[in-house]
Amino acid sequence: MSKADDQKKLQAAFVLHQKGDLNEAANLYRKLIKKNPNNFDALHFLGVIEASVGNTEKAKLFMERSLSAQPPNINFIENYATTLFQTGDYESALKICQQGFRHDNSNISLLYLSAISLFKLLKFQESITQFDRLLLIQPNHIAALNERGSAFAKMKQYDEALLSIEKVLAINPHYAEAYLNKGNIAGESKRYVEAVTAYDKALAIKPNLEDAWLGRGNVLFELRRYDEAFAAYDRAFAIKPDMVGAEGARLHAKMMLCNWSDFDAECQHLVSKIRHGNANTSPFALLAITSSAEDQLKCAKLWVAEKRLQYGKPLFNGERYNHDRIRIAYLSADFRQHAVPYLIAGVFECHNRSQFEITAISIGPNDNSGMRRRLESSFDKFVEVNDFSPDDIATKIRDTEFDILIDLNGFTQNSRPEIFALRPAPIQVNYLGYPGTMGAKYYDYLIADPILIPTSHQNNYMEKVVYLPHSYLPHDNKSRIIADRSFERHEFGLPNNAFVFCCFNNAYKYNPHVFRIWISLLKIVGHSVLWLSENNATAASNLKQEALIAGVSPDRIVFAKRLPSDADHLARYQLADLFLDTLPYNAHTTASDALWAGLPVLTCIGETFAGRVAASLLNAIGLPELVTTTLEAYEALAIDLATHPGKLAAIKNKLANNRLTTPLFDTKLFTKHIEAAYTAMYERHQAGLPPEHIVISN
Repeated sequence: MSKADDQKKLQAAFVLHQKGDLNEAANLYRKLIKKNPNNFDALHFLGVIEASVGNTEKAKLFMERSLSAQPPNINFIENYATTLFQTGDYESALKICQQGFRHDNSNISLLYLSAISLFKLLKFQESITQFDRLLLIQPNHIAALNERGSAFAKMKQYDEALLSIEKVLAINPHYAEAYLNKGNIAGESKRYVEAVTAYDKALAIKPNLEDAWLGRGNVLFELRRYDEAFAAYDRAFAIKPDMVGAEGARLHAKMMLCNWSDFDAECQHLVSKIRHGNANTSPFALLAITSSAEDQLKCAKLWVAEKRLQYGKPLFNGERYNHDRIRIAYLSADFRQHAVPYLIAGVFECHNRSQFEITAISIGPNDNSGMRRRLESSFDKFVEVNDFSPDDIATKIRDTEFDILIDLNGFTQNSRPEIFALRPAPIQVNYLGYPGTMGAKYYDYLIADPILIPTSHQNNYMEKVVYLPHSYLPHDNKSRIIADRSFERHEFGLPNNAFVFCCFNNAYKYNPHVFRIWISLLKIVGHSVLWLSENNATAASNLKQEALIAGVSPDRIVFAKRLPSDADHLARYQLADLFLDTLPYNAHTTASDALWAGLPVLTCIGETFAGRVAASLLNAIGLPELVTTTLEAYEALAIDLATHPGKLAAIKNKLANNRLTTPLFDTKLFTKHIEAAYTAMYERHQAGLPPEHIVISN
């Protein structure tokens, strides 16, 4: 058969390919390759087909072979780089772009692909440099200007970011993606109202732009406009059900509203999708949904992969630092009035400065509160890097030669795990802020206790577990002051002679299964009320409606408003009789507060870290009798304590006696134990040993 015949067959394959008849086109390509293994056109386009049907590895093999043609075909290089990018292999895409630049260093497609690959690899400054090279050649390249704005935003250079977006809109005022990006930038810089306006403009142009609906939901959630946030998430999920994070965000907002329609089915669907490899929720949103520790590990790993929270070459290269003191850095977005510093501020102050040099790395706002001022004086050094890019922060950490870097955020609000992904420190620790695994190899340790993570659960955590001897949760016994004033129940709408069941957890931790038990308690325990935190008006209305449907007067649910004074908030706990915990996500700081104020906490221990915290606290304060293992036992014990005043009084007396004599609220003892943990981590590293589970003795 002649070359002309081969060319006709190749042309026929192209036509089939363009028509979408991929099987027939692929068969023709294969026949041509069988006859001539160096038919570079057939190799390349067979690779394109394999990529389009998800056979990534085969696609790479065929396209690599096609690139061996001499001279190189720049279109093949463009297609191959595009394919690699679309499959998420950004490192390889970048390498192919560099190969292409040797033959055409002004190729617009390759410049754009290399720039967005660098962006995906968190190399934002290099990405901007590449966009600028492209824009010198083609100044009105809208997509490049738009993505350049995104890169500046990631570096916290919001003014530069917006300048880039405004250039896009000057060229094309109807470019919806520019308004989307403007909304993202405004949201990242906490200008939430501006963000909503920008998203609305994007949606006016493209009503089904799912990213704009998701972004709109995120900023409305930050504004505590939960009804509107849920509606936005619902729309995003309806448009693209497999959109990363959308399903979990929607359900989390719905739970914040205590809207439990189709609750079990929606929870089961979300967990099922995780088990099938879909990154349909953030790890944090999963914590309040019944799931296993294995599910939560898989969710975290999927999230890390989808968000590209991974590193190539680490900044830390295996050095052994030898300083006079062990250098510890606590990194957090919450060095302000927040639950985390309420717990750990005393530990910062109690650290042994002869052995440890303690630094705060603040990646969050300064709220100018008394807590912020106290924290700034609690460290040897307080470093403010809120406006720095991840690269700059990570480089600063490496250059300071910290021995141990501690993430106090995890997957919580305003966290920046991408800093840890760059591996700036020899030892990196997940602690306190997030009750679960980070699902990433660059976190070496997770600090816990034997109740939170039984040894049989260790395989469900990427990190090695460091076991503190009592509870993992610290407490500041020096400054968590309980107001001296004696509140009266009527000041908070509570009946004077009622039995007061209390739960001040956030609304998303409530669910129909636990609430059904609480309603049952109100029915069985005469003249009792349920005192809950007033998270939002819709949640309050929905809970009252649930009570009414169950045959209980809505007036028996009383809502506590936020108090400006932490001391007053602690004092009002003393008006309640029994704190009722939630499951699968327990009270954490809230349970600690209740016990500190002298209010017994009744819990049911769960399967995951987040559902075992209250049990950890109760064991550390010598009240294991308040830990139940089933919801049936939880309900029975609540009834028993509420209907036998003598039994509850004995528990309260025991709590009063144990409060300052057991380990839970002993800040100095806790600090001693966590310093022993840091020392053990450090000594293993200095000895050249890999991370391993560590048990700190009492």
